[in-house]
Amino acid sequence: MAPRNGSCVTEAGSIRSLSSEDMTAAAKSRRKKSCWARATDPARKTGRRLQLLQLLALPFIPILALIIQTATTLHEILIYRQEVSEIETQVTIATDLGKVVTRMQLERSEVAFFIYTNGSTLRSNLTQRFAITDQALNNMTTWPLVSVPRDDEEKAQKNDILSKEAFQARLEDFRKKIYSEGSSIAEVMAWYTSVNAAMLDHLTNQIKETDNSGVWRYLIAFKNLLRSIESLGIASVYGINYFGRGTLPNDNYISYVRHEALGYDLLNGSLTYVPTLKRLYAELTRSMPDYDRIKSRRDEILKNQKRMISVDDAIAYFDSMATYIDELRKLQRELRHMIKEYVNKNLKDATNKEVAGIAILAIVLLISPVIIMLVRTAVGTIQIYASNLAEKARELKKEKKKSDSLLFQMLPPSVAQQLKQTQQVPAEYYEAVTVYFSDIVGFTEIAAENSPLEVVTFLNSIYKLFDARIECYDVYKVETIGDSYMVASGLPVRNGDKHVSEIATMALDLLAASSVFQVPKRPGERLQIRSGAHTGPVVAGIVGSKMPRYCLFGDTVNTASRMESTGEALRIHISLEMKKALDEVGGFKMEHRGLVDVKGKGMMDTYWLECKDGGIARAAELDVPTFFEDVRPVFMRRLREEGTL
Repeated sequence: MAPRNGSCVTEAGSIRSLSSEDMTAAAKSRRKKSCWARATDPARKTGRRLQLLQLLALPFIPILALIIQTATTLHEILIYRQEVSEIETQVTIATDLGKVVTRMQLERSEVAFFIYTNGSTLRSNLTQRFAITDQALNNMTTWPLVSVPRDDEEKAQKNDILSKEAFQARLEDFRKKIYSEGSSIAEVMAWYTSVNAAMLDHLTNQIKETDNSGVWRYLIAFKNLLRSIESLGIASVYGINYFGRGTLPNDNYISYVRHEALGYDLLNGSLTYVPTLKRLYAELTRSMPDYDRIKSRRDEILKNQKRMISVDDAIAYFDSMATYIDELRKLQRELRHMIKEYVNKNLKDATNKEVAGIAILAIVLLISPVIIMLVRTAVGTIQIYASNLAEKARELKKEKKKSDSLLFQMLPPSVAQQLKQTQQVPAEYYEAVTVYFSDIVGFTEIAAENSPLEVVTFLNSIYKLFDARIECYDVYKVETIGDSYMVASGLPVRNGDKHVSEIATMALDLLAASSVFQVPKRPGERLQIRSGAHTGPVVAGIVGSKMPRYCLFGDTVNTASRMESTGEALRIHISLEMKKALDEVGGFKMEHRGLVDVKGKGMMDTYWLECKDGGIARAAELDVPTFFEDVRPVFMRRLREEGTL
């Protein structure tokens, strides 16, 4: 054989060489479809009906989704409206309860002032103040169960939880006690503070802080403002004590500081949640003539320096704090008005959204029949076109699979895919691959003794067997020229150091498989092949445009060819480089041949590959009689069937 400086890859080792019989079987298998695929085929009457139902059902999906969405939105709007209405009801109840708390706060202040002055001042006003509180109690439509302290002899026990009537009775008893027994200021503060705290706790627990809208900010501000007024009212009672008694005991002073700081902190919180109140509060403080005096008196109380007892100062402080707290109650009423406006606005928005949702739902229900009719008309046209298109698509797919099968036989799959996608495959350098060559000993004489058709049949049977055997290995079938058979491993997909062992095992396998062949017209004589292999670097790339080939170039190809041509029958001739690579892998037995004069290379030290430890583990055994029932090429059998031969 002539030396080669390049050769072309025709098929990847992982893709089996497809014969004409294989192509025919593959075509038949592709014709088989699943039951569902046949049922939905637009070329069939059943398939057209199914597709018509599918396309008619398609418009119902967005229509149904829109109906569900609208219904869900309407449901959410109704729930939201109910929540807003509940908030409105809660705030209304809270306002009524707040009035009672306000009256109780004012009553607490006047009663405390009455006790501080030992009944010498404002005694005539208590009856009127009690009547105002009773009126606020009678106006309440709902009443929380309030925890009220028990009598003196039962202080160690728990408080009573009273109804409205029981609370009024207990309140009346407490008022009589103020006149008759001269209650202490601590007892008065404890009783009124406990009642107001219970009412405020009930109020704040009943008002829900919803996050469905921005009303929660107003609600928190409303709660904080109520508690701020309560804390400042308690602090003012201790302030009256300071001016009426000249000083505050340590416990009372601590209570004043705590309640005064808590009151202003809650007030600042309300102003933060509703910034509009800041402007109103600023105007309030500017319009109050005694606001600066209130600040100075607060600073005086915080110092708690002993001073002269002055009922006039206590009255003035009481009046100024009452005026200041009344102004804060104006803020409370303004905040109540804001909540009402906000709730009304949200209710109006909810109504508008509800009307819009109902209108959308009605429009959808009216238009949907028209859409269905239009879709049904369009489907009929589409089905006619789809029927023709499906037939053409099947034909195109069938032809594409044929062309792809042929392409994958001519080129490695990875290279073929890259060539189809980018229209070019750049040449690539491979540091280490193993190239294998084999040819038939005495093929020239065999060809001379047989007819051309017999020679073709003989070669076809050999290559068919070889192609089946190399399927078991990670190799690429490069080409067949006459009786020459070329295989490579390690490209186009690199496989590390496996290429050497893959080629070596494959060579032993092909050598063993070739022994089943009998030479035509030579009874008893078996086929003999001569093999050679070499390991080294190569350059590979696509050559040509009309009939592109994946070709290998480099001295490695030439050396592998020389190993085969200088070898012997039924032996595998390998180079020193391949022998060293096999030694690193291990598991192969080699025999030293010695120096051989290789054309173009000079003297080379070469080896015979003898066998593999443990034998060759074949992936599949061949049924030789079945395999060789008819090894003639398909075109010859077709000609015989047609009577040409």
